[in-house]
Amino acid sequence: MSAFDRAVASASDAASFAFSRRRFLGTASAVGLGAAGLSACSDSGSATTDSKGRTVVEWWNIQTTEPSKSVWPERAKAFEAAHPDVHIKLVMLENDAYKSKMTALTSSGKLPDIYHTWGGGVLKQQIDAGLVEDLTSSVSSLNDTLVPASVKAYQFDGQTYAVPFDIGAVGFWYNKALFAKAGISAPPATWADYLDAVKKLKSAGITPIAFAGKEKWPGMYYWAYLAMRITGVDGMQKAADAKDFTGDDFVKAGEHLKELVALQPFQKGFLGAAYSTPTGEAAAMGNGKAAMELMGQWAPVVQADAGKGIGKDLGFFPFPAVGGGKGAATDVFGGGGGYAVRKGAPKAAADFLKFFMTAESDRILVSKGSMMPVVKDATSALTDPSLKLVSDALGKATGFQLYLDQAYPPAVGQEVNDSVAALIAGSKSPEQVARSVTQVAKSQ
Repeated sequence: MSAFDRAVASASDAASFAFSRRRFLGTASAVGLGAAGLSACSDSGSATTDSKGRTVVEWWNIQTTEPSKSVWPERAKAFEAAHPDVHIKLVMLENDAYKSKMTALTSSGKLPDIYHTWGGGVLKQQIDAGLVEDLTSSVSSLNDTLVPASVKAYQFDGQTYAVPFDIGAVGFWYNKALFAKAGISAPPATWADYLDAVKKLKSAGITPIAFAGKEKWPGMYYWAYLAMRITGVDGMQKAADAKDFTGDDFVKAGEHLKELVALQPFQKGFLGAAYSTPTGEAAAMGNGKAAMELMGQWAPVVQADAGKGIGKDLGFFPFPAVGGGKGAATDVFGGGGGYAVRKGAPKAAADFLKFFMTAESDRILVSKGSMMPVVKDATSALTDPSLKLVSDALGKATGFQLYLDQAYPPAVGQEVNDSVAALIAGSKSPEQVARSVTQVAKSQ
């Protein structure tokens, strides 16, 4: 699975899991997956053995493209070599097919022994349904070895329910040559400086920002980061817990975004632009037609794929601080991928995850599988200069906020995307965005 596909999976997960907690265990028939499909996974509390008497651990993942398509089976074979009494049964599924099947399996209460998760709201629903193993004790040996930000999406009430294997962060990717042409000597450190940079770029005849308005989730990044910088990571959590986003901080986030939109910083036709198409956001950046985009660590790959790529002219800077805000400029917004274990799975499932996330194994995932390092001692395996900048930001992160359409219950995440898109299009006010998100949150 490519870096872009992982990003889209994270950003669009709300749509695939768009059912409320009250309906959580009653939707299997709607998916159309028959009993044969459901029977692939073990019943809770049971374990299976193969003809050789080995304990079978079924591992569902979405690594269907190279290089990870080859690396994942190699890791399974390496574990089996050290544990001859265990067989790791891989089930590799394309992203959308995986999410569809997992919706049905979750509804039936029969999950794979080990399965891919993006954490946040969907994982929390599975935990609340009693379907997920608490891994706090069994993977405690990993606690001091992992990049702290990488585990945040999988922790609830002080307990750990999944192990990360990939992590990334959203920030501004920018064209150094276009910044220099506009007379901008350094990336902006504050929101006021950022707006000034936008004005300078426009004055120089340069499109300041590439933006995929058609896709909705890219706009969520702006509102979410502004809210984070104003209210802080703790404030984000308090609002989520209270199911109330009508406070002044969230309204201010919308007002600041509205200030940016008023400068008309985006490329022509941005409301109809997709992300990765030849005329979309990534192509505008990759072809040097825009100076900036707010995007995750996958951006350089997609820029080069959708466009030509700008090579050494590409730089990265964190989302700026907002004057008077309670959030730190070192707080990071992003997400990644992890593996959870079903309730009652064989002990070998947790043992495999501990093996999978050793420093030695993570170096292989980074160097061969194109993953971002989640084990501190594996960061040396990262050689891409652009990704090193993202990794450094993650390593120094003082706080971490998961993508809002992952962190919140699916319907709430979708409403954030929809309402922020309406704000950018001019059909909703900052106050209306806050009220709409709150209304959906309270309905869950």
